[in-house]
Amino acid sequence: MPVSAQPAQLPEIIAAPAVISTVSDPIEVLGTLRANESAELTSSITETIAEIRFSDGQRVERGQVLVALTNREQLADLAEAEADLDEARRQFERVSDLAERGQESRAMLDRSRRELDTATARLAAVEARLSDRLIVAPFDGVLGLRNVSVGSLLTPGTVVTTLVDDSVMNLDFGVPELRLGQVHPGLRLSARSRAWPDYEFEGEVTSISNVVDPVTRSFQVRARLDNPDGLLRPGMLMTATLEGARRQAVSVPEEAILSRGREHHVLVVRTDEQGQSTVVRQRVELGTRSRGRVEIRAGLDADQRVVIHGGFRLSDGQAVRVQADRTQANPT
Repeated sequence: MPVSAQPAQLPEIIAAPAVISTVSDPIEVLGTLRANESAELTSSITETIAEIRFSDGQRVERGQVLVALTNREQLADLAEAEADLDEARRQFERVSDLAERGQESRAMLDRSRRELDTATARLAAVEARLSDRLIVAPFDGVLGLRNVSVGSLLTPGTVVTTLVDDSVMNLDFGVPELRLGQVHPGLRLSARSRAWPDYEFEGEVTSISNVVDPVTRSFQVRARLDNPDGLLRPGMLMTATLEGARRQAVSVPEEAILSRGREHHVLVVRTDEQGQSTVVRQRVELGTRSRGRVEIRAGLDADQRVVIHGGFRLSDGQAVRVQADRTQANPT
């Protein structure tokens, strides 16, 4: 008796539905980092350096003294000015007391007050000259390399060191003119640097240039990136991706896309009334890719099921068995 033929085993697939999701057209740019604040520290006078109170790469606070210039003459003037002010204050207090009792003239009181004001102004002038001999940090930050030594003559314009505020960094980059309507202050972005390939830095756009470059047809944008660990340095080149305008569109998992040259297809799963499933090859037009999903601009409707696993060896119209059907809430 002949043995009956066994039915051919159907190839197994995993399917997933096309869904409506929120997508955006990302804007990819190259930008250069700048410090939030940056200063080249120098002196406003010519004098010999008496003391250096910082080291290379040191973090300093606003008002911290970094360099002291020779100030012996100014210290002597300060002591004299303070003594003159104390004497003028005592004389004014004595004359004021006598004037209240009618034992001193109004003219003498005015003269005493004038002498007190003069002594106060002279002390302020001496203190200002003395402060010119101290180079202090104008803001919190980190210092660069030291360029001077104790005993050298410091002249105006000679850079002692640089100071940058690296708590946050500014990223400057150009955006094509066609994207002008999509970029605005507050727009989020992510940025990466080849120096730190495992890190992704988050930030937002803070300001936009008010002119478009007539040569490059682009406009300048500045974004702010947090830098709590101090990894970012001024001058670094970074690649950034801005979110772009959001919209609702059909999307599928990236695994569903079959590409050959410039053409892209998906295998749509169709099930008849008897429960038999077949696959149909449909050409699609792709849009934005984001987080493992691809926007379908044309060729596929929402809720159609597509093959996401096991479709590489299938032909158009081939019968299949759906091993699993992955459903997913509409991604945002």
